[in-house]
Parts: sequence; structure tokens; C-alpha cells
Amino acid sequence: MILVTLGTQDKQFKRLLDNIQKEIDAGNIKDRVVVQAGYTKYNSKDMEIFDLIDRDKFNDLINKCDLLITHGGVGSILTGLKNNKKVIVCPRLSKYKEHINDHQVQIVDNFYSSGYILKYCEEDNLKEILKQAKKFKPKKYISNTDNFIKIIEKFINEN
Repeated sequence: MILVTLGTQDKQFKRLLDNIQKEIDAGNIKDRVVVQAGYTKYNSKDMEIFDLIDRDKFNDLINKCDLLITHGGVGSILTGLKNNKKVIVCPRLSKYKEHINDHQVQIVDNFYSSGYILKYCEEDNLKEILKQAKKFKPKKYISNTDNFIKIIEKFINEN
């Protein structure tokens, strides 16, 4: 199963869904595709599309998916990585009015260059990225949150 998450940004992100639909139509995606579309309105006979998914159902879908395709939001990317999923990330772009600026490009580039994700940009061929995903071995994500909490607790206790 492929889970597609577009986040909760109040702008449309049809471009990604159009390209996924093209790959379904071409027979390159045969998996069940479930979409958390947020504010993006999209009709597809092939994809199961929900505006928002409650936390329990979302966690269940994350656990069951073989591949996460998502926008360039840090939370969405980290959710996939923390759950040991292969992640393809497509940044929202301001020129298409998908976001107010292009900060997601930098986020995606950083995760990609570190070996955590596959990136899908408008000049890329989604069919090829999907093929790469089958063999892709993402770098294991290790959170540094516990270390930061210890530093903060130590500071509070000493002051």
C-alpha cells in the first residue's frame, strides 16, 4: 500500500496527485493508494482520498504502508523515517501557489543529500523514482530529541 500525505497546508497540491494518477493510469502503480489530501480537492476512481485522517487511522496507515509519498513538510518526512518507511518527497512550490515560498526545496534537498529519502521534483520522472524506491535503503533516522531533553533538564535543575 502507498500512503500519500499532502499535509494540512491551506493551499492545493494537485500537481503531485496528477502525477500519481498518471502512473496509475500507465500501470506503473498497482498498489492500493490512500491519500490524506488536507485542503486539496481531487477526484480519482483509483485512489482512496480523505481530507483529514484521525490520529489512530493515520498511525495504522503508516504502519501498513510500504511506501510514503509526501510533501516537503518536516513532520511528514520524520513520521515516515521514524516508522522505518521508504519515503518519496515532492516539495510544494510557490510558483504553483502550493506554498508561500520554496523552503520545502531546501528541506527536501537536506534529507535527500543525507540519504534519508528519495526526492521527486518537477523535472524528475516519477516512474523512475518509483523503480528506485524498490531497491532504496534509506539511512536509519536517529532522533536527537532525548539528548536535547537531557540538556534542558540539566540546565533547569542547575539553575
